[in-house]
Amino acid sequence: MKMYILVRDDIPLGFAMVAVAHASLAGYLRFQNEPEVQEWLRGPFFKAVCKVNAREFANAKQIADHVVISESALSNQEVAIAFKPRQEWPKMFRFLKLYRDLPKAKVIVPRSSE
Repeated sequence: MKMYILVRDDIPLGFAMVAVAHASLAGYLRFQNEPEVQEWLRGPFFKAVCKVNAREFANAKQIADHVVISESALSNQEVAIAFKPRQEWPKMFRFLKLYRDLPKAKVIVPRSSE
């Protein structure tokens, strides 16, 4: 069982972090009495947080059993979607990219001329 949370890729990182927290809680609260959530809570209760573009976000909203999160500080823009946990996911979810930090830049320290 896994819950997917999708975050738009044009949302600043700080807002994205808040959106994921809100989405996780909103998804749980919306579907807490569903048998899938009860099974998910028995563990392990995996979550996948993915960064999506506007087209992927719009397509995902067509999938049943979700909660859309808006951010008031961004003029109530839709920023994230949380989906009810399930075993099987539509094919499109296999192609979504996990939300990850950019790799750390390699720092080159100049050698002293001593």
